[in-house]
Amino acid sequence: MRGINIGYINKIQVKYNYVLVKVNINVPSTIIPKNSLVETTQTGLLNDTVIDITPLQHTTNQHIENINVFAKSCAKSLFVCHYDYIKGERGLNYDDLVRAATRISQRFDDPVLFDLVNILLQNTIYISNEFIELTDSIADTVILIYDYLYQIFFSQI
Repeated sequence: MRGINIGYINKIQVKYNYVLVKVNINVPSTIIPKNSLVETTQTGLLNDTVIDITPLQHTTNQHIENINVFAKSCAKSLFVCHYDYIKGERGLNYDDLVRAATRISQRFDDPVLFDLVNILLQNTIYISNEFIELTDSIADTVILIYDYLYQIFFSQI
């Protein structure tokens, strides 16, 4: 939770429409808000699967006081109680990354794309050359005007 290891996965049950994961929390004083984002994520080189729990609301000490996750009164609280369920989502994993990279590489392999990029680069070079010529012309004009004004004003002195 929030990047800290608070427990471990005890059991995984695969059902037809969902996967049920039993998680053991190491410290019973760990409070998890019911309004939390729960995602499975793959990390590391060995594709270790972790469950990320990110609270979506700010909780104060006033909310946390007198919370006992093992008591029956906990069911009415804002926090996850003993043997509660939280719906989670599938988070990021390397399979998705590989699929996305494959789609991107296939799009860049398209010869039409390379032709369009080539035309874009040629037009950019042409426009930049025209811009250089324009700025040179403007600089020449400014120098002529400066020389003309210099002669007018300082020739009278």
